[in-house]
Amino acid sequence: MKTPLKSLIGAFALSVACISQASELKEINFGVIATEKAGALRQMWEPFLTDMSKAIGMKVNGYYATEYAGIIEAQRFNKVQIAWYGNKSAIEAVDRSNGEVFAQFVDLDGTPGYYSYLITHRDSAIKSLDDVLKNGKSYSFGIGDPSSTSGTLVPTYYVFTLNKLDPRTHFRVTRSSNHEGNFLAVLNKQVDLATSNSEMTDKMKEKSPEKLEQIRILWTSPLIPRDPLVWRKDLPVDVKKKVQDFVVSYGRDDREKEILKNMYRLAGFKVSTNAQLIPIRQLELFKDRTRIESDERMPAADKKAKLADIDAQLAALAAQK
Repeated sequence: MKTPLKSLIGAFALSVACISQASELKEINFGVIATEKAGALRQMWEPFLTDMSKAIGMKVNGYYATEYAGIIEAQRFNKVQIAWYGNKSAIEAVDRSNGEVFAQFVDLDGTPGYYSYLITHRDSAIKSLDDVLKNGKSYSFGIGDPSSTSGTLVPTYYVFTLNKLDPRTHFRVTRSSNHEGNFLAVLNKQVDLATSNSEMTDKMKEKSPEKLEQIRILWTSPLIPRDPLVWRKDLPVDVKKKVQDFVVSYGRDDREKEILKNMYRLAGFKVSTNAQLIPIRQLELFKDRTRIESDERMPAADKKAKLADIDAQLAALAAQK
């Protein structure tokens, strides 16, 4: 069967476009989400990015924004081609910024994920999660970046949504910061409690154990999948292959292992896909469903339609597993 001329022309045009795109791409910007101060992130990530530059034969620049949204928007407008995200922010990058998951962190101790925490100072009068739920107006609260999985999404759903509470109104004061900022705010008694995660506490256990001793964990989440790396889908195929080959093989000698250890105690990376985001998408939808279901002011017909739409989305996600 002969291939139609139109198809041949289309395939040729696509090939030329890909070659042109590859030839135009001289550098890659690698986005790093703002879990800590930019200086600390550069210290952790620059050795890895320097090695990536050498391996793929193309300069790789670290791109450090002050909030998660800065990286998501930069990738949307192709100012960032590859980025490290949490799972929630990765969903936004996939849905809004032409993103695609291609790799996932592998933890140094072999655990398949990490945990979200609520923390308070050891000297605090807050002794339990029940104190938090009953006496919110007595406390100031530090929540994470709006796009943070462990700093915002997970604790909002499990601690507040399931208890029919809104963290924005439940406390005397609510402020938002990154993981490091919230940890230090609790440590210095600037807030009464805050969200954190096991990545931050593991780092403190190793580098500043005396600080960790000042912290009490009030609540621990279910396991959260480890973070993904996301590239733009329109990155040239040959560049994608070089990047993925480098990433999944990184960590073979002592020097590379030490670099990874300093990057949130990593052992390396494994190949991944957008499928790793499904549990977090479901969590977002469950959170919305619970909120809508408990909204007594919403007209019954609107509530029924919204719940049916969410249930359809949940069914579609379940079918993808």
